This record gives sequence, structure tokens and C-alpha cells, in this order.
Amino acid sequence: MEPSLSAADLDVRRFTHDDLPQIRQTIIDIHADAQGEAMKDDFKKRFPWFVDHWGGNAGFACVIAYVGDEAVGFAYGAPANEGREWWRDHLDPAPDKHHTFSYSELAVRQKWRKQGVADLLSRALLDGRNEDLAVLLVDVTHPQVQALYESWGFRKVGERQPFPDSPVYAVMLAELPLR
Repeated sequence: MEPSLSAADLDVRRFTHDDLPQIRQTIIDIHADAQGEAMKDDFKKRFPWFVDHWGGNAGFACVIAYVGDEAVGFAYGAPANEGREWWRDHLDPAPDKHHTFSYSELAVRQKWRKQGVADLLSRALLDGRNEDLAVLLVDVTHPQVQALYESWGFRKVGERQPFPDSPVYAVMLAELPLR
């Protein structure tokens, strides 16, 4: 039987760059559970690098949802460097807004999915941000995930393959605050 949650059951905690040493392994463990057998070994080995890369940003923001003592999901990202907002290449003209939050990762443990945890984490991460926009990437082979982000106010503005061995991603952009 699947666990059943309400928003009141979740304790969403906020973390910053300074907290990374304490939350790093929790993030890695949740991600591994969320990906399950679908995660390729090479990405499993590289994911800690991504955590360190994003967590190394002074503006790093992370939220982790707990049910009791169990960490059930996380979301994180960091402000984009002004002038290096690569997503602008996908729009002509690009919005006349100059502060973007790069939403890097969202993961929910498999047994806690389809209970609103992802929505709660995304809103907790993005609500109250000082940036005007949020950008994220979604693997184009996951249309249900793309549709979920669209339901929160993101829209696809292009496609991008950031690394030669990475999937092709939908570039998705939203105005903040989310609707």
C-alpha cells in the first residue's frame, strides 16, 4: 500500500551553500532512489559532481521535504549569472527581464510520488525569489515531466544538448512567481 500524504505531513526545510556538507549525501541518496534502475551507471557516478557544482554557487538554494525523519524529495538551483543566461538564445526577442533562477534538480523518492510532493518542493524553492524568471531543462523523452512543469507555468522555448553525451533537453522558462 502506498503512503498517503497531505501538505501538513511534510516538513520542508531550506538549505543554502553553507549547508551542502550536511545535505550532500541526502541529495545523492534521494536522487538514486528516484532514478532507480533507469539511472545509467555513468550518470550515477557523475551526479555527485553536479551536486557539488551547483552547491558551490554562493546563491545555491535547496529545499528538502521530510516525513518524520525520512527525506522524501528535494529541489535545488541557483541564480544565473547575469549576461550568461544561455536560454536567451532560444527567444527572439528575449524577455526584457534580467534576473533568472536556474532550477537544476527535482527528485522525489519513488514511494512518495503522485502525492503533490514535487509541486510543494517546486513552489517552496521558487516562491519568494528575487529573480524575474526561472529556467530548467527536461529530457525530451519525458513528456509527462514536461507537462507537469507546463501545468506550473513553464513553457518550452527550445531544445539544448549541454554535453555531447547528454540527452536532448527541452528548455523551459517561467515568469516568477509561478501561477
